Amino acid sequence: MDLIVSDPEILGGKPCVRGTRISVEFILELLASGADRAEILERFPQVGESGLEAALAYAAKAMRNEVIWSVAISA
Repeated sequence: MDLIVSDPEILGGKPCVRGTRISVEFILELLASGADRAEILERFPQVGESGLEAALAYAAKAMRNEVIWSVAISA
């Protein structure tokens, strides 16, 4: 996970691939829009295969403990 860093001076502290301004969020958006790994690495070679893997692992870990609460408010 040391390939993913968060610095308040870069992209407002969003988690990014070390040495880039490419956020984990941006990588997920690319994948969600239909880009495959090869396309991402071709367009953003500075990410590297290990950076891409680290971004996906970071996102998975962030979601692992997500809890959704259903709260009903009556008037």
